[in-house]
Amino acid sequence: MSSAGIGHNSRGIILSIEARFFNSLAKYSGHSGLTRQVEVPAGASVGDLIKMFDLPLSEIYLVLRNGRDITPGVYQGGVVNEEAALEDGDVVAFSGPVPYSYGYGAPIV
Repeated sequence: MSSAGIGHNSRGIILSIEARFFNSLAKYSGHSGLTRQVEVPAGASVGDLIKMFDLPLSEIYLVLRNGRDITPGVYQGGVVNEEAALEDGDVVAFSGPVPYSYGYGAPIV
């Protein structure tokens, strides 16, 4: 886990994060259910969560942190702001393409 950009006194601090998985990424939650409570060290990023759950970057179409979109573009599978820092209590949602959307190959009307 990365710790760049945070103070030297953050060593040993643990953050509690809720990860949620939707659409085609639901199978990566690792158990029956779509949410996981995880603990990560201070300084962890969204990229660290992606690695933790072995999420295929090319299948991630949307990442929400506390309900706000942190993906840099619309429907760009695999384009994720992996450097986005996590804070204690964050809820991070990962979604694959939504059925009948542009990401699934449907034309935009």
